[in-house]
Amino acid sequence: MNDALQSLLDLLDLEQIEEDIFRGTSDAAPLVPRVFGGQVAAQALVAAGRTVPEDRSAHSLHAYFLRPGDPGAPIVYTVDRIRDGHSFTTRRVVAVQHGQPIFHLSASFQLYEDGLEHQEPMPDVPDPLTLPTADELLPRYEHLFAPGVTQRMLQARASIDLRYVDEPPFGSVGRPREPKSQVWFRTNGKLDGVADHPLLHVCLATYVSDMTLLDSILLAHGRGGWAVGDIVGASLDHAMWFHRPFRVDDWLLYDQESPSASGGRGLAKGRIFTADGRLAVSVIQEGVMRVPRAKK
Repeated sequence: MNDALQSLLDLLDLEQIEEDIFRGTSDAAPLVPRVFGGQVAAQALVAAGRTVPEDRSAHSLHAYFLRPGDPGAPIVYTVDRIRDGHSFTTRRVVAVQHGQPIFHLSASFQLYEDGLEHQEPMPDVPDPLTLPTADELLPRYEHLFAPGVTQRMLQARASIDLRYVDEPPFGSVGRPREPKSQVWFRTNGKLDGVADHPLLHVCLATYVSDMTLLDSILLAHGRGGWAVGDIVGASLDHAMWFHRPFRVDDWLLYDQESPSASGGRGLAKGRIFTADGRLAVSVIQEGVMRVPRAKK
């Protein structure tokens, strides 16, 4: 396990300050002066999960990003125990900074049971080990970025080995493509000991799920995104369904596409598959997607 992954695990290890109240610290998002949305979602799910019996696993979450988070201030997570049923447990979490809610999450947990089984097939994609790492890929596009952006992006992804199957949005600026994007990802190191907990694997997948999901929207319009400054955007809401167990320290394929963009917003949906083809997670997110106004 590298230092960056350990730092991410420390970030998700919330301090409990009262019953059902937790506190977390933050890292700044690499390209904008606010807290990375995936971090807030993952921390909120950690807070919810710590109030749930061990035999119940997260099966869904629904969340809204309300205000930009301040990376210089702690975030307080208050958990509301909505329901504890025979099979399902529901929690609501509000994240607060400077006296105001910045994020709201509802999560549901289920006691395992057998049931009907079917799934969509996994797409046919190259083996992740044949694809360039972030260290190999990002410097190729450094001429498109503002000074320091490449290094900040590498630092932000040091805990996660994330590899694009095709060219990323910043690699095809000005060339609209089919609104589909695929990445392989896994943690940069194995999780063991206290870190090897099913809830933590789910929370880390939640963290990663916000990294590239809006890429497919950018591709449809030939936009390079935040790295090149031709889009102003932010996540609005986020939903995930956890279908089958998985390990985030093994390779996972994130298959993403955008069915629509309009009204200054774009919608993206994703499917996360294990390397052996099991559909593990479904994701949907809407984000603000605005073209910067020309300076007069």
